[in-house]
Amino acid sequence: MQILQGKNIVLGITGGIAAYKTPELVRRLKEQGANVRVVMTDGAKAFITPLTLQAVSANPVSDSLLDTQAELAMGHIELAKWADVLLIAPATADIIAKIAAGLANDLLSTLCLATAAPIVVAPAMNQQMWHAPATQTNINTITSRGVHIWGPGEGEQACGDIGKGRMLNVEELLELSCQFFAEKTLTDQHWVITAGPTREAIDPVRYISNHSSGKMGYAIAQAALNSGAKVSLISGPVSLTAPSGCKLIKVESAEQMHQQALSLAESATVFVACAAVADYRVIEIAEQKIKKHADAMQINLVKNPDIVADVAALKDKPFTVGFAAETQDVEHYALGKLQRKNLDMIAANDVAKVGQGFNSNENALTVFNGKEKVAIALASKAEVARQLVALIAKQYQK
Repeated sequence: MQILQGKNIVLGITGGIAAYKTPELVRRLKEQGANVRVVMTDGAKAFITPLTLQAVSANPVSDSLLDTQAELAMGHIELAKWADVLLIAPATADIIAKIAAGLANDLLSTLCLATAAPIVVAPAMNQQMWHAPATQTNINTITSRGVHIWGPGEGEQACGDIGKGRMLNVEELLELSCQFFAEKTLTDQHWVITAGPTREAIDPVRYISNHSSGKMGYAIAQAALNSGAKVSLISGPVSLTAPSGCKLIKVESAEQMHQQALSLAESATVFVACAAVADYRVIEIAEQKIKKHADAMQINLVKNPDIVADVAALKDKPFTVGFAAETQDVEHYALGKLQRKNLDMIAANDVAKVGQGFNSNENALTVFNGKEKVAIALASKAEVARQLVALIAKQYQK
């Protein structure tokens, strides 16, 4: 089932350059099952047309408080009552100031007063405007009244400045929307998740690693957060942004990941070992770059600690889930690991198949718990993660 199925989202769009991202946001919200109705300010229409938003939302766009046809049925009140959430993205300094002051001089600001639904703002403005004392006072004011603030992000801005003030990207806003509405079945649980590859140094410029992107582990972290869990994410080196709300612990080597995993597992409810940990490390790391003198070179390796097995061997172990990324005899090897390492569950995937597993955006898993076998069909890693988290929660709570 789609997380936002049947949810009514009023998307308020104000006059910022980030308005160009809103058609994609509408499309992604609808993909998750949401009903979306758009309200635009006059400033917003300078950046994106109502016709575009009408086409992607499949609903008329509202842009005037004094629309005589809409107000025959008290349109602004009808919209206010229809909404399950009022999301304003981009939210300029102007609309934030209006909400703080309680103004109602256009349709969007009037809706903010008229609705009983939660209000969320995704700020978007120049970094100096964001840091201005007036803006920060307004943010504190609306936060104290229960308005949710998503962002802003940090980076290069349209004006050329670099700093805080960018609207969160569409993927982040979608994840936060799903998290906002997700059933909080994992409240009071602490999930520890490992993700990404490890790097085992050979010398100051070389290392042993693998093709893991970390996408699956990060998706599991997001899915657990969406369901209300406290999440600690132990991550090897990846090019991903950690889900908002999780505790991120960055590591490089298998030994570093092992140390952090054992420390955090003591307070964990569930431990998910999704990282692709290097099986071996170099016995003696060269202090200087190794020069290319001979046609052949021998490097002596020693086995790394088995993180998931050591967590599963703890006296008061958490519910422990392993991953088996295999290229052949997937079920045979997965069941062997499940039993040999004393795991509660293992998720197996065939990384030899094109389009799933390492570096891809999709995956498919076969999940074993010793008694049953459940297949999760090929889908986005976010959807696969959602289904896996639900399976773990169901099995853990038996």
